[in-house]
Order: sequence, then C-alpha cells, then structure tokens
Amino acid sequence: PAERSEGSEEGRRNSSAVSSPAQGASVTGSDLEDNRKGDHRDEKRDLRSVLVTSVLNLEKLDSDLYRGEHHWVPRTQRLFGGQIIGQALVAAAKSVNENVFAHSLHCYFVRAGDPKLPVLYQVDRTRDGRSFSVRSVKAIQHGKPILIFQASFQMFQPSPVQHQFTMPAVPPPEELLTAEELAQKYLSDPNLAERSKQGLNNFLAEEVPIEIKPVNPPDVFHRVAMEPKNLFWVRARGYIGEDDMKLHCCVAAYVSDYSFLGTALLPYPNQRVRFSASLDHAMWFHNPFRADQWMLYECESPWAGGSRGLVHGRLWRRDGVLAASCAQEGVFRVKAVGTHSKL
Repeated sequence: PAERSEGSEEGRRNSSAVSSPAQGASVTGSDLEDNRKGDHRDEKRDLRSVLVTSVLNLEKLDSDLYRGEHHWVPRTQRLFGGQIIGQALVAAAKSVNENVFAHSLHCYFVRAGDPKLPVLYQVDRTRDGRSFSVRSVKAIQHGKPILIFQASFQMFQPSPVQHQFTMPAVPPPEELLTAEELAQKYLSDPNLAERSKQGLNNFLAEEVPIEIKPVNPPDVFHRVAMEPKNLFWVRARGYIGEDDMKLHCCVAAYVSDYSFLGTALLPYPNQRVRFSASLDHAMWFHNPFRADQWMLYECESPWAGGSRGLVHGRLWRRDGVLAASCAQEGVFRVKAVGTHSKL
C-alpha cells in the first residue's frame, strides 16, 4: 500500500480530466471570479508549480508507456500515494481525445512504492465510446504493479438535473494560519517537550508542494479527542494557470490524498500510529476549478474498525461550488500511549 502522509503520530497531529463534463471544458471568464477573491498572490511573478514542472511531468518512453520521478517523499521513505494517483491520471489523460474530461477515477494500492526508483506507467485503452472513454493504468516498480488504476472520461453533456450539498460555513483562508505557521507557533512555547519539537522541526523541513490552512487544528499536545471530521483550505504551491483543466484534475488527485486518512484517527488521541497506509482511493470530478487557488477540503470518517478506516472528502471552491468528491479506505495499526500532557 502507498505510504500515508500522516505515517507517524507526530506527522498526523502536526500537519493536520478535469473540467466536469456536466459543466463544460473551460474555467475562464466569470466561472471562477468569486473563487479568485482573496487570492492575492501575484501569479505572474509566482514560481511555476513544481507539481507541473516536475511531479506531473511524465517522460514518454513508448506508446502508452511513461516514466515518473519523485519530488517529495514522506519521512517514512515510501512513496506518497497522491503522487502515484496524480501521475497515473496524467498518463491516462494523454491517451484520450481533447473533447473528453475525467469524471471519475478508482484505484487500489497493492505494493509500497520505492523512492529510489522511478515509476513506470503502462496505459491500456480499455474502451472508447461515443460519450465515454475508459483507461486502465498499471504503475510498476521492480517489474510488479504498485497501483491498479482506472479512470473514466466523458464528453460534455448538459442536463437539467443538477444539485449539490451546501458548503460548510468556515473562516476564509486569509484569516487562518498555514500549517507551517502553526508549527512555528507551537515551537515558540518554551515548555514544549523535546519530542514534540523534533516532530515539528521534521515537518517544517519537508518540501511538500501543497499549502494548507487548517480550520479546526487538533490540540496536538493535550491529546483531546475530536470528532472524525477535518476541515482545511488547500492549494498547490506555485502557479498553474487557467487553461489546462486536465492538468488541474491531476493536481487535485495529488492533493486529495494529503492528510486524508488521519481524519479517522482524530477520536483516538491516546493511540500512537505504528503503521498506516492507503488501500484504495476514488475521486469524482463535478465542476471546473483551479487547483492553484484555495479550496476547502471537508473530510469525515463515517466508520473505523478491523484496523481499517473509511474517509469521505469534498473539495469546495471558495464560491461554494462543489468541485470534487473523494473516498478512501486505509489500514492503520496503533499502540496505546500514556495520557499525560506533552507540555
């Protein structure tokens, strides 16, 4: 299984295609005007997102065969699952017509990824119909699959049947601290335990190509049990632009796996995670969006048991439009720890 970003207790607690066929293939003009409000980055001066220039920039080796490299590897030294998902979707999207866009993906992680080797992506053109195209992808290392992946693409088909849930009411990202700023705030506490300092410093040393602003950060020191619900604003670091919606979908697939499974562990602050990994992942794309602008990631876990946990997620544009939905089941093995405070 692919390594989770929250593979240790410290990491979990301290860091707590694409255009929808139903909405059209372009995200320009007034579609995302409200989504741009409050995003004050000078995009022309901002660096091109490393997710575009490196992580999702696959090398073509042969027809329907690609090679992907790594940018960020978790401290546990196993590949990040979101990277493999995103790269597999890039490979799949290269084999379909320009007039179809990903509406869903489903995948199983079957082996751990080796960060010392690149990943090969072999695409099978499973089906091309009049409205839908299906692609199957195997992510391969050491001659064996580490990910089994399928994606479906659809031609734009308008319909009068349209509805969605209501976006949660939360503070805007401009009023919140980033995960890195929260870590610095915790480190300024003179009573902070040495072990906690080490975990926070390790987190700050990582070069994660994602920016996060938690809405309801957990109490990382007093082990307070929380509902299995998590809310945070998220966007890719750097500039991507408006035009390539298939690319935004691939970036969102990468982002969707970050700090996701840890939602199932929020009610259990006195359990230390000895091992955690994602088993499968699914994603549905509903409306146009930009992955380099703030989106609210609403995560909740309806069930956990048998050393597994199920998590559902919704990615909201800041104008209240539901951009994508996600689901994942993961495995985690835990060990009880003391209930004393870390302060």
